[in-house]
Amino acid sequence: MPGEPEQVAMEVFWKLHQGLPKQGPGSDASTRRALALVPKLPPAPKILDLGCGPGRQTLVLARETGGQVTAVDLLPPFLSQLDERARAARLDDRIETVRGSMSDLPYKDESFDLVWSEGAIYNIGFGRGLRSWRRLLRPGCALAVSEVTWLTDTPPEPIRQFWDASYPGMQNLAANERAVAEAGYSLLGSFVLPEQEWWDDYYTPFEERLRALRLQRDDDAWVAALDDHQNEVDIVRDCGGSFGYVFYVMQKPY
Repeated sequence: MPGEPEQVAMEVFWKLHQGLPKQGPGSDASTRRALALVPKLPPAPKILDLGCGPGRQTLVLARETGGQVTAVDLLPPFLSQLDERARAARLDDRIETVRGSMSDLPYKDESFDLVWSEGAIYNIGFGRGLRSWRRLLRPGCALAVSEVTWLTDTPPEPIRQFWDASYPGMQNLAANERAVAEAGYSLLGSFVLPEQEWWDDYYTPFEERLRALRLQRDDDAWVAALDDHQNEVDIVRDCGGSFGYVFYVMQKPY
């Protein structure tokens, strides 16, 4: 039996994502650009990377800061992948992987010198994440997140419908900047990730896997799951600059 649609969808998800260099738009260059906006860090800072995925940015943070990075994600395969990468980069003594939820963090108030989250805050909502993570920062320290953001108020209707279904809480740049202020931070800077960062090491190998998986099976649930993912890729390809990932770097007051 091919399996129930939900089971098939999860199988397709893992076959598409397993071993990818990253799980969303971003690059080492953009991570460093955001890091350059962060106020001066102490020697060996304590850093919390939330929704770390396979940890591309985790390695950059550890390497660039000389700090101790706690990398949190709910999915063990991503944490295992990060552990392997950290050992290969000889950074495993400074990266600790933790299975956990970004909405239920056990750490004490003011435990970290920097809190980081690339492409993951949507899981609990932009405003909620900013508010709930603020307590973890020491006074004067920074939070940096990347978040999918409307770049126009008049996107094409198919794109609007896609995001209304996928992420109804998505906001524009001005609304997100207001949320930063309302959560009690000062915005240090923001920038839109370059469009090629959707494709380099992410959607390009992702789409190659989609084509390969279509050759493996042709039952209805399998094809439907692949079509859902292909629709996402097509929407991004046709977005015409109507949305993008934006990095927001902010500071908790002293």
